[in-house]
Amino acid sequence: MRRPRKHAKKGTPQKYDPTFKGPIYNRGCTDVICCVALFIAIVGYVAVGIIAWTHGDPRKVIYPTDSRGQFCGQKGTPNENKPFLFYFNILKCASPLVLLEFQCPTTQICVEKCPSRYLTYLQASDNSKDLDYYKNFCVPDFDQSKARKSKTEVLRDGDCPADLTPSKPLARRCLPAVETHKGIITVGNETTFEDGWGQKRNVSELVEGAKKANVVLEARQLAMRVFEDYTVSWYWILIGLVIAMALSLIFIILLRFLAGIMIWIMIVMVILVLGYGIFHCYMEYARLRGEAGSDVSIVDLGFQTDFRVYLHLRQTWLAFMIILCVLELIIILLLIFLRKRILIAIALIKEASRAVGYVMTSLLYPLFTFFLLCLCIAYWASTAVFLSTSNEAVYKVFNNTAPCSAVGQTCNPETFQTSNVTKLCPDARCQFAFYGGETGYHRALLGLQIYNVFMFFWLANFALALGQVTLAGAFASYYWAINKPDDLPAFPLFSSFGRALRYHTGSLAFGSLLLAIVQVIRVILEYLDQRLKAAENRFAKFLMTCLKCCFWCLEKFLKFLNRNAYIMIAIYGTNFCTSAKNAFFLLMRNIIRVAVLDKVTDFLFLLGKLLVVGSVGILAFFFFTHRIKIVQDTAPPLNYYWIPILTVIIGSYLIAHGFFSVYGMCVDTLFLCFLEDLERNDGSVERPYFMSSNLKKLLNKTNKKLAEA
Repeated sequence: MRRPRKHAKKGTPQKYDPTFKGPIYNRGCTDVICCVALFIAIVGYVAVGIIAWTHGDPRKVIYPTDSRGQFCGQKGTPNENKPFLFYFNILKCASPLVLLEFQCPTTQICVEKCPSRYLTYLQASDNSKDLDYYKNFCVPDFDQSKARKSKTEVLRDGDCPADLTPSKPLARRCLPAVETHKGIITVGNETTFEDGWGQKRNVSELVEGAKKANVVLEARQLAMRVFEDYTVSWYWILIGLVIAMALSLIFIILLRFLAGIMIWIMIVMVILVLGYGIFHCYMEYARLRGEAGSDVSIVDLGFQTDFRVYLHLRQTWLAFMIILCVLELIIILLLIFLRKRILIAIALIKEASRAVGYVMTSLLYPLFTFFLLCLCIAYWASTAVFLSTSNEAVYKVFNNTAPCSAVGQTCNPETFQTSNVTKLCPDARCQFAFYGGETGYHRALLGLQIYNVFMFFWLANFALALGQVTLAGAFASYYWAINKPDDLPAFPLFSSFGRALRYHTGSLAFGSLLLAIVQVIRVILEYLDQRLKAAENRFAKFLMTCLKCCFWCLEKFLKFLNRNAYIMIAIYGTNFCTSAKNAFFLLMRNIIRVAVLDKVTDFLFLLGKLLVVGSVGILAFFFFTHRIKIVQDTAPPLNYYWIPILTVIIGSYLIAHGFFSVYGMCVDTLFLCFLEDLERNDGSVERPYFMSSNLKKLLNKTNKKLAEA
């Protein structure tokens, strides 16, 4: 068996090597510089993660923060038993300042429970029992008797809220318990409330404040019901996913025997559908003969918003009939001239099914790729959270009464009472505003977040590239084995994986780097597009749309080029640029075969996904809606039956996609090997064909004196 070590010109004889197991061994390292660059980038990424984990505090995301910057409900703190955030004046949260500072300009404290009834401080101060209840919603350690303050002074100094309203915890924040009855909004069965200053207010003002106060609205009740559904149906969901896995495997196996039948049935169905369309158009054309207004031309009628008007014109049906006739003629001519190429595509698909059958471990490899992608996502997400929470607490001056020039300035709560601000603005207070910082690290946070996103794309694309090269190497070893499957390595998938990591990490890093750069640019363009939506500059919007379209096309082209370059890397061990160039020109020399095979495989994969997802989805629907009498009592009772059904459908699609991605990689690898085989070999003893006997029979190719070799 000869070794096509380098891209020799067609017709160049090479020495036949009977010990050779395929053109994928005895190679050297490629694109070493990119390998080193990836290693340095990963080291930097780890350093960014360590810095973020050192400075970050995810509690800022999990727990709400009171006016002193302390976390509510955090264990080991004074607020350990106070998990909810209470707003002194929820009406202040309707202020535009909330959108600017991301903080309500009112005192906020951590409380054990949210208030359950209407009560004002003036009312509570006259009743010791009510006052004890009211103190739960005053600032910590407040004691009116010790402070010796009057009622007015307590409210003026912000020691206690002026009033309490019935509230419910939502996202760990006490928000008005809003209810709607016959279109009327109520809070605590009341439509009005007393604001503590002797004025009656409408509860709609509470609703507006609550909307602004709670940026992240949680559908807690819905989430709990969904969680309950998952707890009682998870094992049935797993059974559905196992069925999807079995159906995907069966479909791939059946392609070995039914691929040709399915393709020809599809082609005949398309011809019959077009034929029926021509017949229907002719019948409509004949039916409208003699009807009033049917002979008006489309040009004379002009543009009409009601397109049904055109269906009453004979000219419309004549145009439809001509278009369908042209399409029918084109398809028939394509069948006549491309019949042999369609047969080759079918033979390659059948051969791919055999290859997958001999390398069954390849069907499990997507699980490893999925694991690597999960690691990338987890590291990126955790680093992003730690970076976004690595700011310091920033306090600013707030004042609710007379205008104050110091409002909005940063302050220190520990020294605020002795500062000059209290002299200029006696009613001002130093309150926690947001998390930020002025150090060099804080100024570099945006750049670190961009680097985090870039490295996520680079590593995710590298994981996908590693999977493609590994699968391509395993399936290439099948094709280049002249005695299939006897000449296959003992563990083709593991051998290919080892070669990819040992020799071609640099090439994989190079290809994934190009793709990552384009993807980051697309993310930036999407961000800029969102910022420009409010602008009225049409030229800027047009330019942004063109850029987004161009980079979308560039990303699709790079994915196509990388995929085929990785196949050539797996076969010959050349560097990325050489492999990409050779793969591209090889495909361009066989562009018709590429188009035919691409459409045939696309149809089969679409059919397979519809079969798997549709079958499992319908089965799940009938099961979870108790419509299968045999197992009617076995199906669990659910709050929302669509939750497990949707989960099964999405999971089935992902499973089918994973199986067919392996199969698609196998088809593409065998196709490139097949094209290389045709261009480089002639069936002689020195250069025998490596293709299967079915392909040789289809192309009338034979290996001369192969037995003697």
